[in-house]
Amino acid sequence: MLISVHMPKTAGSSFQATLAAHYGDALLLRYQDQPLHRSAWSRNFGASVDCLRNSGSTFAKINSECIHGHFLPLRYRFSRADAPLQFVTWLREPVQRLMSHYSYWLRSYQPGQSGLLHQRMIEEKWTLEQFALCKELRNLYSIFLWGFPLSRFDFIGITEDYDNELEEFGERILHAPTVPQEHNRNPERTEREYVVSKALRKDIERAHAADLRLYHQALTMREQRVPN
Repeated sequence: MLISVHMPKTAGSSFQATLAAHYGDALLLRYQDQPLHRSAWSRNFGASVDCLRNSGSTFAKINSECIHGHFLPLRYRFSRADAPLQFVTWLREPVQRLMSHYSYWLRSYQPGQSGLLHQRMIEEKWTLEQFALCKELRNLYSIFLWGFPLSRFDFIGITEDYDNELEEFGERILHAPTVPQEHNRNPERTEREYVVSKALRKDIERAHAADLRLYHQALTMREQRVPN
């Protein structure tokens, strides 16, 4: 079974479309957890409980071949040796990911449906700086990867090189060709990268240092699997 962790604003919705085309009804979407809208204690405790509950499971009752969504992969870290799981995710340069996330939340807010943190951002009219430096959103990758090392993933795609990475994912993991599909792209964005001042970038890099380390670790892992 494939476990696909959708990090927000890393092309996860586009990747979901590719998974849906390949797996069809055998794809199970799991977005009910919403880790960013829960306290650290709540999300980590819930993932730990599920980890223990799933330990040694074959996941036969799920009747799916792939699980994709916003959740902590720790939930599925241990399985029986005769029913191994494969883990995949995508990472994006953290400053660009944050700016994309901010833009997405500005245009996607739905009163009564969006999470509490999203609601707070809109009602308090946060600036990009307030969003990027708020405590709840610092080091998002680290939030999702609590208790789960990067080395445990079978594939980590780099969003900046999405098409080439997706092709390799198809060859190595799906053993089938893949077709890139584009979903949830900012319709107002014309430049390839979001522009940020040097001062704010420095502050963001300082506040999200743990995620920058994870991203660079993923780049190193990519260089090792895709030699020049």
